[in-house]
Amino acid sequence: MLNIENLNLKIDNQFVLQNITFSAKPGEITVITGANGSGKTTLLKAIAGICNISSGKIFFGDVNITAHTITQRANEGLSIAFQHPALFKGITVQNLLEIANKNAKNLDVACAFLSQVGLCARDYINREFTSTLSGGERKRIELALLLAKGGAINLFDEPESGIDMWSFDDLAKIFETLKEQKKVVLIVSHNQKIIEKADNLIVFDKGQIIKMGAPKDVLEHIKQGACTKLAQGGQNA
Repeated sequence: MLNIENLNLKIDNQFVLQNITFSAKPGEITVITGANGSGKTTLLKAIAGICNISSGKIFFGDVNITAHTITQRANEGLSIAFQHPALFKGITVQNLLEIANKNAKNLDVACAFLSQVGLCARDYINREFTSTLSGGERKRIELALLLAKGGAINLFDEPESGIDMWSFDDLAKIFETLKEQKKVVLIVSHNQKIIEKADNLIVFDKGQIIKMGAPKDVLEHIKQGACTKLAQGGQNA
């Protein structure tokens, strides 16, 4: 269970996140959507410990991890897949898989993780994680690293970014696999297909939650004009 309690984050004395409270449960997919600049990515970074919050609490289960470092949170089971994965010159894909999962020293194990994201292992296992890989390839490899780590809490920042439509089914299978494994799955996305897979949908605007609940109810609320700006532009948020 991931619990966020009254989380606030200020930058230059301006609220970027304000009064954020929600829970993401194991075995469920929680999707956060909203306009550009509404604070969605900042929230994921705050949960991961990349951004320091101004007030509030973050719990992993019963453990208050608010003061924990990025490394501590990772060791406690948090994994995050960024919209734009970092590059690592001189480090191969297999090196990264071994860091995520010691069993990936076995080539068959490493290859199995790559296969889950639709990559032919022999084409990638010895390649460096640099700009020689396309955006879509880097994205898939990052997802393979997340699967290899096997964390209890999995954060995704616009995972559909750089993924072609042919590959979308592979991405959806990853979410379903994590759900079946009773993992916490928290996704920032504006993609309609991902939103449709959500068990819970949270809508952000100007750093605040303006609506959350079952996707059907939340989307109906938007269509009825309660969130006019999002209804008009949310598909490109």
